Amino acid sequence: MKWIEPQKYLKKLKLDEFPQPDIIQLNHPVLLCHGYGSMSMLMKPSPMHDSCLRLRSFGIQAFAPNIVPYATIEIRASQWAERIGQLQEKYGYEKFNVIAHSMGGLDMRYAIHNLGISSSVASLTTVATPHHGTSLAEIVLTTPELLKEKLNELMNWFGENVFPDQKSNAVAAVEQLTRKYIEEIFNPATPNNEDIKYFSISAGVGKGTKHPLNPILRLQNQLIYQKEGVNDAFVTEESAVWGEHIGKYSLSHLEQIDLQVSKERKPLVNQMWLDIAETLKENRL
Repeated sequence: MKWIEPQKYLKKLKLDEFPQPDIIQLNHPVLLCHGYGSMSMLMKPSPMHDSCLRLRSFGIQAFAPNIVPYATIEIRASQWAERIGQLQEKYGYEKFNVIAHSMGGLDMRYAIHNLGISSSVASLTTVATPHHGTSLAEIVLTTPELLKEKLNELMNWFGENVFPDQKSNAVAAVEQLTRKYIEEIFNPATPNNEDIKYFSISAGVGKGTKHPLNPILRLQNQLIYQKEGVNDAFVTEESAVWGEHIGKYSLSHLEQIDLQVSKERKPLVNQMWLDIAETLKENRL
């Protein structure tokens, strides 16, 4: 029998002086903005709640409030602006590093340009935001009229029950996510602010990649791929690029916000959020 020196085992038991991960110190707190939809609100206090707690575990002051889940960009943007004012009044913050998922990125671009909050925003990092629209919205809008009307009623009913402070309009919101609307109307009218840093994250899984995807999302992933290419089952890699592109990740749209994430893929989600935090730190934001 081979003799193993006890010192080798003892080395593994040696304690680090500082075993916890490093604190990521930012100059401004983080505001997390969620996208379209409300189903995740059945499972957690807010769609970005888990992401918020992860940032707090990095030592970052972060907040993930809720706004109306189904509404136009203009209405949603006004509510994000309101949330900023509420946090400033409560804590005395001057500016925020905003991290926005999906439609939340369009909301914040609109709010920055149109609602007088540019002086309250140090940076905007968008995660899988359809900056050039998504064909998924066009697919939804081609649903037979009667079915589309019933789905709109159902989503509005659900949205107004989980967030009764604002009337929902699910179809009107989807109309603003089409490629035609974003490219021809929204983008020309919503330029970047030169005093704010813009970063973006893109993602691709499923069709056209080697990365796994929940079977529930497979059909829409394939339909978007046929029209636009590699995507995260909601938004293509190309559409998500805006400002300085800081990373492309093999995560689905839902995995990015800690939904439908397997144990094996948790480290990928953690790495994405760590990279975002480190980028903000490196840019002294």
